[in-house]
Amino acid sequence: MISAGHIAAVRFGLGPRPDQPPVAGGPEEARAALLAQLAAPPDQAMPPRDWEQEPSVADGLAIQQLDTRNPLPPGTPNRRVAFYTAEAEAYFARLIGTPTPFRERLVAFWANHFTVSRREGAVFVLAGDYLRSAIRPHVTGPFAGLLKAAIRHPAMLLYLNQNSSVGPDSAFGRRSRRGLNENLGREILELHTLSPEAGYSQEDVTEFSRLLTGLGVEQARDPRGTVFRAANHQPGEKTVLGKTFPPGEDSIDAALEWLASHPATHRHLARKLARHFVADDPPPEAVERLHGVLRDTGGDLGAVSRELVSIPEAWDPPLGKLRAPFDLVLAAFRAMGAGPERAEMAVNSLNPLGQPLWSPIGPNGWPDRAADWIHAEGMMLRIDRMHMISGVFSRRDAREALDLTLGPLASEPTRLAVMRAASNREALTLLLGSPEFQRR
Repeated sequence: MISAGHIAAVRFGLGPRPDQPPVAGGPEEARAALLAQLAAPPDQAMPPRDWEQEPSVADGLAIQQLDTRNPLPPGTPNRRVAFYTAEAEAYFARLIGTPTPFRERLVAFWANHFTVSRREGAVFVLAGDYLRSAIRPHVTGPFAGLLKAAIRHPAMLLYLNQNSSVGPDSAFGRRSRRGLNENLGREILELHTLSPEAGYSQEDVTEFSRLLTGLGVEQARDPRGTVFRAANHQPGEKTVLGKTFPPGEDSIDAALEWLASHPATHRHLARKLARHFVADDPPPEAVERLHGVLRDTGGDLGAVSRELVSIPEAWDPPLGKLRAPFDLVLAAFRAMGAGPERAEMAVNSLNPLGQPLWSPIGPNGWPDRAADWIHAEGMMLRIDRMHMISGVFSRRDAREALDLTLGPLASEPTRLAVMRAASNREALTLLLGSPEFQRR
């Protein structure tokens, strides 16, 4: 008999821990436990180890400027690296031990939907705050709130070069002869809201980019952070997909709220949620069910998340999704009962597997289909990394770990391989490298 508790832990969560075993009982108990996680407050992350309190956007931008203007001697680790490392390890320390893994999976999902990457300049020192202040508080609220928080955060504005976008006919534009940068406008329409299926045109992208002008980031002086520079804003009305907005900053939020409520946006989000939680090619019935909730609630992310756990296709068949490296590493460290002191090792384990933290190559984020992660070299690297983790936790009882992590989801060949292994480390490697553990 398939365990609903195990499915809940691996499909909707980050994998069970010895102190957080799968919920006993049937589907009703498993769903109730997931819903309880959604009802929990979006508590703040533990402070990075080098700070008494969490750093702010201003702290990150100040560090960025300090390193740029006053570099340390060659061979000395710069301040940006120390800042980023502390943020990354604090995040993974949280994930390794979180009692609300379903909520944290949603945080990771929406952070990937609204991708920023530390490959781009100051995002290196802003990614932690972006996750903490723009994403986590909004994952069970209105989509419009999440959209506005993500787009207005300095990490997004700098990542998509909005700081360099100037209305050509604005006071500053006429004086400087600078013009539009359409990166942010294009990605909001293409990736964050409507998707190309809405049928918008290049003129819509240009008009929306004109509407966004003036929105930027103050990096050099206090108060550092998001600003609106009226002198950079393109004057006049802007019309996007037939809807006209007056000039001024208020139209930015008005346009984002309108896009958040658009039927094409709801369908796009429903498809992405179904792909992540149900299947690489989700059944139309699942997509329609999620779309209906978003449509009827005006984009309530809490409501659609609660609906997710009621969709039969999300529970049957189990283990239908390949674990991306982020998921695999977290599941392995949680299965071993790791503590927060292992966060550095967990973060570093992502690099050789091809998914370094906060570093997607493009604004469309990390892929969410097995075909993008399955290849011979990648699978060998996965086994090698699981062998390394097994060595670190070689005293962890492999049979107990098997029952905890997979239970009845384990195939007979996997169970026999673990039971008959020549050593406990070999047994752990066989478990973590098994086809069932590689999936969720």
